[in-house]
Amino acid sequence: MTRAADVLQGTLDLLILKALSLAPMHGWGITHRIQQMSRDAFQIGQGSLYPALHRCENRGWVTSHWRTTENNRIARYYDLTAVGRRALGEGIARWRFYTGAVDLVIDAR
Repeated sequence: MTRAADVLQGTLDLLILKALSLAPMHGWGITHRIQQMSRDAFQIGQGSLYPALHRCENRGWVTSHWRTTENNRIARYYDLTAVGRRALGEGIARWRFYTGAVDLVIDAR
């Protein structure tokens, strides 16, 4: 059986972009939002999250800036760019195409 971590590795950028499409947030907020939206199926560690955020930033999909949190702490907030919104749309379309193809194979008689 495939573990959630196996699926997550190939789709982490897509999940991050989706979370940031809802609102700018800091790293912990992103992991919490993804965990919440996935109904606890995905729990992302810092060792996976921050390299993915840096990858997204290098690709021009997100920007970051320092800001004070609700708890009066300084944290780096990430925000989706216009290029990131396009990448999100393309990623969702690709994901739906592949999952639809897998469904066809699984449902074949």
